Amino acid sequence: MAKTESALNPLMKHRKRLNETTMRELFAADTGRFESFSASAGEILLDYSKNRIDAGAMKALIGLARDAGVEARRDAMWAGEAINITENRSVLHMALRYGGDQPVRAAGGDDIMPGIREVLERMRVFSDQVRDGSIRGATGEQFTDVVNIGIGGSDLGPAMVTLALEPYSRADLRLHYVSNVDGAHMGDTLKRLDPKRTMFIVASKTFTTDETMTNANTARGWLATALGDGAVNDHFAALSTNLAATDAFGIRQDRIFGFWDWVGGRYSVWSAIGLPVAISVGFDNFKAFLDGAYQMDRHFLETPLEQNLPVIMAVLGVWYRNAWGFSTHAVLPYDQRLSRFAAYLQQQDMESNGKSVTLSGKPVQWPTGPIIWGEPGTNGQHAFYQLIHQGTDVIPCDFLIAAQPHEHLPPHHDKLVANVLAQSEALMLGKTKDEVVAELKAQGLTKDAIKALTPHKMFPGNRPSNTLMYPKLTPEVLGALVALYEHKVFVQGTIWDVNSYDQWGVELGKQLAKALLPKVEGMTGTEGHDSSTQGLVRHYLALKG
Repeated sequence: MAKTESALNPLMKHRKRLNETTMRELFAADTGRFESFSASAGEILLDYSKNRIDAGAMKALIGLARDAGVEARRDAMWAGEAINITENRSVLHMALRYGGDQPVRAAGGDDIMPGIREVLERMRVFSDQVRDGSIRGATGEQFTDVVNIGIGGSDLGPAMVTLALEPYSRADLRLHYVSNVDGAHMGDTLKRLDPKRTMFIVASKTFTTDETMTNANTARGWLATALGDGAVNDHFAALSTNLAATDAFGIRQDRIFGFWDWVGGRYSVWSAIGLPVAISVGFDNFKAFLDGAYQMDRHFLETPLEQNLPVIMAVLGVWYRNAWGFSTHAVLPYDQRLSRFAAYLQQQDMESNGKSVTLSGKPVQWPTGPIIWGEPGTNGQHAFYQLIHQGTDVIPCDFLIAAQPHEHLPPHHDKLVANVLAQSEALMLGKTKDEVVAELKAQGLTKDAIKALTPHKMFPGNRPSNTLMYPKLTPEVLGALVALYEHKVFVQGTIWDVNSYDQWGVELGKQLAKALLPKVEGMTGTEGHDSSTQGLVRHYLALKG
């Protein structure tokens, strides 16, 4: 927060001033509010007029970003400086989709673009050959099912993108994603598959991730039981850099695709981790996905902060998290195919900025990372929107909507658009006591009934939202949307003075799970653990029998 909590002081003055008015009043006073508070990047329009802001507040928020050094840190990231200071690594996921012709260098190294392009070319060849049947299983059958085995960024990104781009896939080539170490996930997937027609992709940089390797070994055993151990190298590929481990597993080198330590897992869908996406939708569409992200990168790197979509969204998030104390943020795509988008953003945002120490290692003195959640509309309207509209907590929302559907099924899409626009308008306007009373009178209710019902039917309104609108959910638009949120997270991390690119918080649970495994297997005692853990292990062993 520009290194000091005092940076919040100007924001608090604006909050106090704006707390005395409503968005309904702001819209009534300014017929040009939409034009003043909307911006575009490529095909994506951001309407942020339904926020508790005015020109003065936005000027202060942009000033906060500038004072925090967003521009300098943005340039340092793209220059390959090791901004991930706890791991001494560059942060160069933008290089994975770079469409220019200039060298891109990681910290102290050579141009990384030739290596990136070599992997992309190998991905193109391999995905084309799987799709056209040149690569087949051990029995000569063409693959009809591909199972990606990964977890975290090696699962959430490609799974989300594959589902989002379903219109570009083929009915005779199905993608499946297995991540959970719960045997139900692998079991329920395998029972529907024919081993002769199934390919597995094991996504683990180190080829040691416990959940992934447990699932991979189960898949290997399933395949070997059906086709023999020799079939493994015809049915497995790996996204990894551990050649010794992949060789020991039985994966041949021409089916191993590597990536680099300057790619964080939650930013890796642009790399070889995106191979299942390329197989599903074709490499040309995967490349279009990269190109859309590259266009958003250019917007982020080149556009002044005042018109910069990731910056605008980021500072609004800081505004609500730090000045207003709103702790959650809902992402509500009105697109069934984006049903995994909020889950993807949970990792991208919460793993990045869920930090409580600054870059210098001192305790953070202000709230960071909000809780990210959401589901597609209109389903959510019949589930949790009640709390968003009338609950005691204010929850800022992002609505996402395409103008054109992939299906020609009137009147479905017009109804979908009417619903998303109605929700943002209802959140902003609310419903006053006078409006409720007038409505109930028109229904012919008695005075007593009106008095009893009125408080239940009032809506506070003045609840903020952004709307992102674009022509169609194409690969290019999806790439731009994902990159938009990536850069939003970066800007917020810079303002909050945290390292958005490490994730030490996931390590402790892994360490304790490793220590507990022989105890839940009944191989050793539980001495040294707290009484709750000891009691639960005893009860588990008793239930297990």
